[in-house]
Amino acid sequence: MPSTAFSDLPLGASTLANLASLGYAEMTPIQAQSLPIMLKGSDLIAQAKTGSGKTAAFGIALLEPLNPRYFGCQALVLCPTRELADQVAKELRRLARAADNIKILTLCGGVPIGPQIGSLEHGAHVIVGTPGRVQEHLKKGTLKLDGLNTLVLDEADRMLDMGFYDAIAEIIGQTPSRRQTLLFSATYPAGIEQLSAAFMRAPQQVRVEAMHDQKQIEQRFYEIDPAERMPAVMRILAGFRPESCVAFCFTRQQCQELVEYLGAKGISAMALHGDLEQRDRDQVLAMFANRSLSVLVATDVAARGLDIDALDMVINVELARDSEIHVHRIGRTGRAGKRGVAISLVAPAEAHRARAIEERQQAPLDWYPLSDLKALPGEPLQPPMVTLCIAAGRKEKLRPGDILGALTGDAGILGAQVGKIAIFDFQAFVAVERSVARKALARLNAGKIKGRSLKVRVL
Repeated sequence: MPSTAFSDLPLGASTLANLASLGYAEMTPIQAQSLPIMLKGSDLIAQAKTGSGKTAAFGIALLEPLNPRYFGCQALVLCPTRELADQVAKELRRLARAADNIKILTLCGGVPIGPQIGSLEHGAHVIVGTPGRVQEHLKKGTLKLDGLNTLVLDEADRMLDMGFYDAIAEIIGQTPSRRQTLLFSATYPAGIEQLSAAFMRAPQQVRVEAMHDQKQIEQRFYEIDPAERMPAVMRILAGFRPESCVAFCFTRQQCQELVEYLGAKGISAMALHGDLEQRDRDQVLAMFANRSLSVLVATDVAARGLDIDALDMVINVELARDSEIHVHRIGRTGRAGKRGVAISLVAPAEAHRARAIEERQQAPLDWYPLSDLKALPGEPLQPPMVTLCIAAGRKEKLRPGDILGALTGDAGILGAQVGKIAIFDFQAFVAVERSVARKALARLNAGKIKGRSLKVRVL
């Protein structure tokens, strides 16, 4: 059994003290298996799902050998989406607090490239980015990777699904051959073998079994007729009344149809798929994270990197085509010690997919008749919060404290009635309790935020 104490690793005293202050007492299984390999400088392929502690694992490994005095890019982390890149950068900044002045920069698409070029001129030790935008900077010559020690491919399977193989290959082609390459993936498709054969040196492999604890996640399977898929989703929502739910679909069209169907029944639902503009994507994710949206209808690719604290339910509107993806989907509920429910709708033609899940779990599936589900009393499913959108953001130096101050001061809203605040470059979102939304909107539009009159609307 590998040791689970961080103090048994060859880490500096300041790193260990910082880990202790962040509440990292024991290593998770992926950290215990992968850190000794990574800290020796070996290449690694690690199979682990979101929420397993993998970001801290590769974060500790890439920060340890950094030279703070050299302001070139020494570590590069490639991620499939901007949300995941932001999340990874945030975690790396927490882990880097022990070191002197480590600069971590995100380079993602969907935002103007000019400010990124300006930031790169000052140098950065660690870059976290999406393949397309990193490739763009390499082409422009605004990013150089000749001093790179560590390359991390995070959620590599998803990057391959999104068609980034050639971009990744081109980026790797501009890195030194003597680098360390760390590949993290939830599943292990053929493309991963191709990547590792082409770009890694004798990689060691670790795998953390991704089964979920039945005590944390209650799984229920319902056999349905394909024509009743949407009414079945409605029936489940009425029977369980989850406060937050992700419904997984295969295609953008299926997402859109389900959102329209639920909307017509008075349920607040929005779609998340690959064709959304970045601004719309930010808006949907902010509304779901701050609990002012009941149902997020998403494709697998779009939901990657979703980090929602307390998700009550996952619905597989159609069973995943791969049992590993099924495990990945349902693992988004029942986190942080809370119980979750995962519901799967299975048409007769998908019976083989259900059997594959049964084999992977090595336990029979729990089947229930849909007719047993009775609607719980109450109004149509409405989220507890409402999101207000403010037409100013980071570029106008707007901070969460400014928004909170305007709401609790002039607007007379209690601090406890204000939820999450998310600030983007040109807009900001704040959640307020549904009962005070109208009052908050009127007061903010009539008053000032940070001494300025700003346009505020309800999303």
